[in-house]
Amino acid sequence: MHLTLLFGGALLIISIFHSPNSPKRTNGRRLPSSNPNSPPRRARPPVSSPLRAPRRRTMAGAVHHHHLLPPRLLSGYPQPPRLRLPLRPRPLRLHPRVASATAASAPSDAALQEFRRWISSHGADTGGAASPAAVPEGLGLVAARGLSRGEVVAEVPKKLWIDADAVAASDLGRALSGGDLRPWVAVSLLLLREAARGAHSPWAPYLAILPSQSDSTIFWSEEELLEIQGTQLLSTTMGVKEYVQSEFDNVEAEIISKNKDLFPGTITFDDFLWAFGILRSRVFTGLRGDKLALIPLADLVNHSDDITSKEASWEIKGKGLFGRDVVFSLRTPVDVKSGEQIYVQYDLDKSNAELALDYGFTKSNSSRDSYTLTLEISESDPFYDDKLDIAELNGLGETAYFDLVLGESLPPQMLTYLRLLCLGGTDAFLLEALFRNAVWGHLELPVSFDNEEAICQVIRNACKSALSAYHTTVEEVYL
Repeated sequence: MHLTLLFGGALLIISIFHSPNSPKRTNGRRLPSSNPNSPPRRARPPVSSPLRAPRRRTMAGAVHHHHLLPPRLLSGYPQPPRLRLPLRPRPLRLHPRVASATAASAPSDAALQEFRRWISSHGADTGGAASPAAVPEGLGLVAARGLSRGEVVAEVPKKLWIDADAVAASDLGRALSGGDLRPWVAVSLLLLREAARGAHSPWAPYLAILPSQSDSTIFWSEEELLEIQGTQLLSTTMGVKEYVQSEFDNVEAEIISKNKDLFPGTITFDDFLWAFGILRSRVFTGLRGDKLALIPLADLVNHSDDITSKEASWEIKGKGLFGRDVVFSLRTPVDVKSGEQIYVQYDLDKSNAELALDYGFTKSNSSRDSYTLTLEISESDPFYDDKLDIAELNGLGETAYFDLVLGESLPPQMLTYLRLLCLGGTDAFLLEALFRNAVWGHLELPVSFDNEEAICQVIRNACKSALSAYHTTVEEVYL
């Protein structure tokens, strides 16, 4: 009986989130699947100065943070654990099918020609393999001849990178010396500083081809955000914008307002959000954190889900005499015919929510369809201290995140953690110190009928509450 309930609980979770026959709720807009032969747009082209980000709109009332608090299930059992949508700005995983916000078009021919001259005169080398060009996504790299898998298509010297070293070498770096800014904040300020300098910036030709915004959900209007009402993507988007707003408030007060010689014009939150969006959408996955860097030319390469190799398509290496010159070397991961666009895989591990947040597109790939379930030990639980101690002894904590992926088994520790959270009544003896080092192993198997039933009820209630936030059903949209 216990084993039957265990599998029933697992199947219940999957069917609630993913079964096409269940009345789950989704967005009100019909969203087409991605065309594998036409990878999604990466970013919108510039329509004016890079500093002119979209008009800021208040999001008040556009999102509601839900705390899913199932009622007491069984007499003698503690309050069931809280399941809630994550509210902090962390990468979340879910199952949306959102479309790119608008169509993209290329920058002017003159701007593109100037960019080509700039990269060539500053030592960026394509070896005649590729050229930046207008493509359906906006801009991309197009093969100038037939290319073999692993062939280098672009090498960009470090002097062209926009990174922490570029910040330190600039007049802005002197103003920031001694500070403790996050790398992305410092690089964002350099982007804004150089954009304000216009034609006087050493990166002017590069800045001229950057989009005024990406298709990321952080740039969506209130009306567009209503289309993803009820999803974790909405709460994540709002959390990220709140986080960026907080960082902007700090740098505006401590740096921008105190260095008017560096920022003579008005720098708004929209400007700062533009810089954040540029970094989020154009920085290679392996160049984040302290290594964060924008790589002109190489960052024009677009994504294709048809590329499934986990092998990196780039490397940083030494070149020249004794390898002293550092370059970013980009390789094609597949054979490419002359005239075709060169693609890479941005990140096989990114969910559709992360793709939508970072780049503004999703893919019709079930391995990217997932939902983050958040479990939390309630402080009102009479066994709170014991449960927290056991969770921490096994590498977890008061709150735990579990990604449910379509077509895959449940995360290994999810049911174990759920059994711990639902322990109570006659099962509470397992929380005694005598069993502290062995209880986790016991929880890997069903403990009792009541405990398994509590788990199923908690998940059912949480799913119903989460799905109720959607304003239409699948049947209403697709039938």
